[in-house]
Amino acid sequence: MNKISAVVSTYNEEKNIERCLKSLSFADEIIVVDHESSDKTLELAKKYTKDVFSQENDALAIDLQKNFGFVKANGDWVLSIDADEEVSQELAEEIKKVIKKKNEINGYWIPRKNIIFGKFIEHTGWYPDPQLRLFRKGKGKFVKAHVHEPIKLEGESAYLNNFLIHHHYETIAEFIKKTVGSYAPSEAQEYLDKGYQFSYLDAIRFPLNEFLSRFFARKGYKDGLHGLMLSFLMAFYHFVIFALLWEKQGFREYDKEDFLANTEKEFKKAGKDILFWASKEKIEMMKNPLKKNLQKLSNKFRGL
Repeated sequence: MNKISAVVSTYNEEKNIERCLKSLSFADEIIVVDHESSDKTLELAKKYTKDVFSQENDALAIDLQKNFGFVKANGDWVLSIDADEEVSQELAEEIKKVIKKKNEINGYWIPRKNIIFGKFIEHTGWYPDPQLRLFRKGKGKFVKAHVHEPIKLEGESAYLNNFLIHHHYETIAEFIKKTVGSYAPSEAQEYLDKGYQFSYLDAIRFPLNEFLSRFFARKGYKDGLHGLMLSFLMAFYHFVIFALLWEKQGFREYDKEDFLANTEKEFKKAGKDILFWASKEKIEMMKNPLKKNLQKLSNKFRGL
């Protein structure tokens, strides 16, 4: 009644696959869905399970193809996991407990610890990073061929306390390869599917807003230099999305007379936003109430 099928998605994951599969020893069944790996992924996977299947390697539809593994599952519950992830011991124990409960919950969101460039990123929008990964068989599936599209669940969901560990980007080159090669084209296409009409001002606004959101609003500065670099890299990622949208609209040119004035206006606004956020976060970190109030008055006088 409470058996768990772990479904693992892989593509050239020889450096990660064993760590992932070892963390799934608590599962009653492990199913590996491979996307035409050319390294030792399949060989290593077969050491842990006989249920290894192959699917076409389509980077933009890889999540949608995970449904194949969900159908193959024989357990009452399905745990969807990628090869660069591992289940913490605490999470494994929590999963075994919650699936025994008699309730109407059909799926569970699991927090995820992202290890990026060798460090656990506690802020910058990467934690708690909840993922819907555990669900009753037949109650969850992917419905869109879009990168990072969440599983669609039938019925109610709840949240678990313990976490998945995600061994995310290890190098800058890996970040650029994945974002520029897979994620950005997928995001650009989604904009077009929703009827978006390209504006060159959005190519300025969105990357700048992404930086402000990551570094200030989501406390990226608390992750130190990792937070700063990741905030810039995510801004670059959003810039690429709009560069691709410009390309898809035929590299259209714009009126040169208004172009400089409009771009200057956007950058001036961004400069004010940066000063506002920097001052706001400094005030938040102040422990002395008097200093806080004085700084607030100073900011008000300066128009921040």
